[in-house]
Amino acid sequence: MADGKVVRLHFPGLIPRLKGGRTVGWRVRVKGDVNRKISLPVGPEHADFQQHYAAARAGERLDAPPDHDPGTMGWLMSAYLDHLTAQVDAGNASPLTLKERRSLSKYVLDQTSSQRRSRGQTYGTLPVTIPLEELEAFKDRMTAKPGKARNVWKMMTAAYDFGMRRGLCRSNPFRAVAKPVYRSAGGATAWTLDDLRKFREAHPAGSTAHTALTLFMFTACRIGDVYWLGRAQETRYKGQLWLEWQPSKKGSRPVAIPVLPPLESAIRSQKVVGDAYLLRQDGKPFASAEAVRNKMQDWTAAAGLQSRTSHGIRKAAGHLLALNGATQYEIMAVHGHAQASTSQVYTESVERMRLGEIAVSKLANMDW
Repeated sequence: MADGKVVRLHFPGLIPRLKGGRTVGWRVRVKGDVNRKISLPVGPEHADFQQHYAAARAGERLDAPPDHDPGTMGWLMSAYLDHLTAQVDAGNASPLTLKERRSLSKYVLDQTSSQRRSRGQTYGTLPVTIPLEELEAFKDRMTAKPGKARNVWKMMTAAYDFGMRRGLCRSNPFRAVAKPVYRSAGGATAWTLDDLRKFREAHPAGSTAHTALTLFMFTACRIGDVYWLGRAQETRYKGQLWLEWQPSKKGSRPVAIPVLPPLESAIRSQKVVGDAYLLRQDGKPFASAEAVRNKMQDWTAAAGLQSRTSHGIRKAAGHLLALNGATQYEIMAVHGHAQASTSQVYTESVERMRLGEIAVSKLANMDW
């Protein structure tokens, strides 16, 4: 502010990251490369902002100012998240992984020590050489949340491994403590044919909900891809319309599949056409997978379906493919799996059904 007037600073290429209409962060478009953006660790209100902005415009990301004392867990996690952010900017890590680990990091660092010497201190202020008995007590407190505990251990193990490679710590205490026991509840519930019928009856052809269901069913794509899939992924092969895309989940293989009539009908029946197949009521694409996930909850509730998710449609597609004779390698090609064992879960259950049918048929002529 000068002479009572607000000075508005102009920073070319500075882009706000919005959430719920609020600015939650900033990115900078690298000068001369419109496709590359670098996340800033500080905002315009920070004293070092201009230094970080100038570096980002030149294609370099500076480390965030330290928020924690050197040698603490908070200091280590800050360095690890900065590294992960840089990996996301370079396209080598998933933004969803970064989002999850930022949230889990806060959860860990906000924990309060239960040990006599450090009782009452938050983990963020504890030394990186956290004692093993502290970790055992932490693990015990998460007994009721085994899935979250597994993800916390996975993140912290990766953070300490990173710290050891960078000379920030000498050992990894999270590798010295047994991982939390996690028993899968089976994941998402696969949709039944009746579920699919109820959804279609509640959301007729031409609606965004119907298009979403058809996309999930006839591409078996993940929710992380469905919100951006569109005409840019269309191609022609031997006169037929196909979709080709690289799934966003790290490690997935490229997918190329023909567009079957139900899907072509759904995407061509849209009254408003945009870059993506799925459009909001205002005609704009959904901003993220999370936005589609929230909308799916509304759509399934309107259809009277409980505990049904988009991933359950993907599982239903895999099961139906197997029932109709698809091999696990064919399902791999549709689902973008990198390992055959991931698709085997579908073919194995169907194969057991067929073996059971053959076995029982041997009793058909039994004199009973």
